[in-house]
Amino acid sequence: MQLVAFEDAGWRELLPLTYLRSACELRCGCDTLLDKIRAVAPGATLRLAVRTALRALTDERYPDLAGQPAGGLWINGRLLLRRFPEMPTRAACWRGDTLLAAVVDDATAARLTPEVLEDAPRLRSTLDGLPRLDWSDEWGELITYPWDLIARNAAELRRQVDALPATCDGRIDAGAILLLPRNIRIGPGSRIKPGAVLDAEEGPIHIGANVTISPTAVVRGPCSLGDGVLVQSGAYIREGTSIGPVCRIGGEIEASIFQGYSNKQHDGFVGHSCVGEWVNLGADTVTSDLKNTYGSVVVPINGRPIDSGQMFVGSIIGDHVKTGICTALTTGCVIGLCSNVVVGRPPRWVRSFSWLTERGAESYRLDRAIEVARRVMARRRVALSSEYEAAFRAAATAAAMIEER
Repeated sequence: MQLVAFEDAGWRELLPLTYLRSACELRCGCDTLLDKIRAVAPGATLRLAVRTALRALTDERYPDLAGQPAGGLWINGRLLLRRFPEMPTRAACWRGDTLLAAVVDDATAARLTPEVLEDAPRLRSTLDGLPRLDWSDEWGELITYPWDLIARNAAELRRQVDALPATCDGRIDAGAILLLPRNIRIGPGSRIKPGAVLDAEEGPIHIGANVTISPTAVVRGPCSLGDGVLVQSGAYIREGTSIGPVCRIGGEIEASIFQGYSNKQHDGFVGHSCVGEWVNLGADTVTSDLKNTYGSVVVPINGRPIDSGQMFVGSIIGDHVKTGICTALTTGCVIGLCSNVVVGRPPRWVRSFSWLTERGAESYRLDRAIEVARRVMARRRVALSSEYEAAFRAAATAAAMIEER
């Protein structure tokens, strides 16, 4: 039986993080939602059913998952999955109008096109004959908005790191300080330099392969640092933080998620935030993550205000965003895909492909944006493929239609 991670219309509520990736590629804990789906069924044949604009790029990223989805267990890619769902041979689990999972035959699977999966009434009609089954929260939780990832990150870090073997395959220099070392996992090729502090007394720490922790940096668990991360001297990485691969990190970070390949090398605070890939935060960029009233943070998803129900929400920063030095981002700020913020106090909502200065906002020419992205990615020895460029152009078209002006 195939296992299919599918994408529904909910990807829009996770923008701008999902313009260049499927929702299942978002990070929480030590890895992505897709990795968690793989983990609960390691022997299953896994396929992805994503929106048409991402099909070629997704196949390029995951060639082992390419191919036509067939009958089997279809799992919503926005699920933070913890256990394999125990479902009969024909059933569907719904939460309101959202399909969480369904067991379907080949004929039904053939009708589950991207257009149907994104249209709740058509999807319900297609699966109308399947018996309903209650979803168990022990199987997993649905991610609806970016702050759902932040709110669940610390617990997911504890769950995942505690389950890993207690190994230390890296180099720990004399003078490095490890507090509660049994709670620390260090991958091969990593180095903890003299004066660095890994404090796992309040939660476990996961360090991937080829990570460098520079002198005087402090890392507090629960925390995960992905492969190839560089932590600069003086950095303070606080609890509840996940840093994806090949990031360069400095300053203070708390309860935040970096997808990967992003720079925050200098002083400044990032808290309760989600940061995409290929982002560069200029020196002394800071995020506010708490209102002076201590009230619930309202976040402009696609320009439309959504009450998060959370006291702490920092910034949601899309891929390829750049901020200038001393940028101050207000509580619940959203910066869209490929925007440049060169103003000290930007508004709470910055549309995708904006170039924002003291003179106001201008549109960032798409061809110029792609040229810069190609240059930035090449510095990390990553080629901007034709598939990536096509998805980039499709994202610009989608942003023009979806985002509020």
